[in-house]
Amino acid sequence: MSVQVKASVLHSAKDLRIEPRDLSSPEADEIQIRIASTGLCGSDLHYYQHFRNGDILVREPLALGHESAGVVTAVGPSVSNFKAGDKVALEVGLPCGKCSRCEEGRYNICKEMRFRSSGKSFPHFQGTLQERINHPAAWCHKLPEDVSLDVGALLEPLGVALHAFRRSQMHDDATVLVFGAGAVGLLCAAVAKLKGAKKVIIADIDAGRLEFAVQNGFAHSSYTVPMRRGKDTDESLAIAKETAEAIGKVDSAGEVDTVFECTGVPSCVQASIYATRPGGRLMLVGMGHPVQTIPLGAAALREVDIVGVFRYANTYPESIEIVQQAACSSDGPDFSKLVTHRFSGLADASKAFEMAGKTKDADGKLVIKVVIDSSDGAGSKL
Repeated sequence: MSVQVKASVLHSAKDLRIEPRDLSSPEADEIQIRIASTGLCGSDLHYYQHFRNGDILVREPLALGHESAGVVTAVGPSVSNFKAGDKVALEVGLPCGKCSRCEEGRYNICKEMRFRSSGKSFPHFQGTLQERINHPAAWCHKLPEDVSLDVGALLEPLGVALHAFRRSQMHDDATVLVFGAGAVGLLCAAVAKLKGAKKVIIADIDAGRLEFAVQNGFAHSSYTVPMRRGKDTDESLAIAKETAEAIGKVDSAGEVDTVFECTGVPSCVQASIYATRPGGRLMLVGMGHPVQTIPLGAAALREVDIVGVFRYANTYPESIEIVQQAACSSDGPDFSKLVTHRFSGLADASKAFEMAGKTKDADGKLVIKVVIDSSDGAGSKL
């Protein structure tokens, strides 16, 4: 038996349409979920604004959304670990489960990965911006009562931060620098802090975001990056060195043990290399310019490891523990405050995407994470 649900579907740049879709009963190994909170991320925004994300083109109408949580409405006959009414977060990347990378537990880099709201695989794997959706129970994670659905949706980008932390091999009492105070940068800072970093410095060009980061316990201190650009490579690298030196003076940090670069901006990547101590690690988290000029010799001569980060693997259970740990911490971080704007109903999806593309709203309030409640019922903040 099938029911009809509404979905927000992208047909071209900024052309979102609400369309009916037939939703069958869940398959034997699936659960059906009322989607109650979906956070908009940078890739969603690229698809919305350009109908592409870098080199990935959208080739058919696509429902966006992949940072999602909701409430179980039905379960397949083979599912025993979920029941109607359970709150769940969705892990929306489905790997093949058979290749060498999957067998290693690194399913995030499976070549056959199908990821909801991405145009990479074809036919596209449709995203979560619809009222209800069927999803394999094996890739759903039950939320404790004390974790809200908005925070449940944040587990997806939090997984990126946790995966970056794991690959960083950060030691206790480390000094950490995070470039970029967007949602992922704030989450990287939070994870480093909760995992025992002695100092977490966050850097950005936006002083308002930095103030938010420190006041809400995501980082210990901050540095406002000056808006300067060099006229050529030599001048750009000189500015990057100056930026690294200035950051080293924040709280007498000196050269830092680990840098999480969450912008992808060439000047920040350059400064990150200079800021990292000999033998330290630079984590490339941000998806920015695909081709960059970097001082590779400065990294090689000091044995600075440059490590890539792509999505996440096996992070949801620990991410749930992290948000619960943070809730018990006296000095933050307060993950719930990352959600700065909420829109109810798919009819306002375009307004939500327009808001997500801003740094401040019309009232001057900071925009960090925009979420859409696409459910067909109340209760998005259970």
